[in-house]
Amino acid sequence: MATFLIERTIPGASDLSSEQLAEIATTSNDVVDSLGVPYTWSHSYVAGDKFYCVHQTDDADSVREHARRGGFPADLVVEVAATIGPATADD
Repeated sequence: MATFLIERTIPGASDLSSEQLAEIATTSNDVVDSLGVPYTWSHSYVAGDKFYCVHQTDDADSVREHARRGGFPADLVVEVAATIGPATADD
């Protein structure tokens, strides 16, 4: 499966309560279960008015279908080409 980074604009995202975030997570999990394709939501970062989500699936169309079914925006969907970090300098 490929890894995708999804940017979602959700005004006031950083001000959402724990309960609201749990509702969003429940909706996302339910949609993942209903897609009928290999799909993993790894995690999301909430910052400002954005969610930055990391998902694994076979294609960007599956990511967009997840967004459509969940009622989530998907302003940007890009496949991750590489992952680097401090240890990359030692390779």
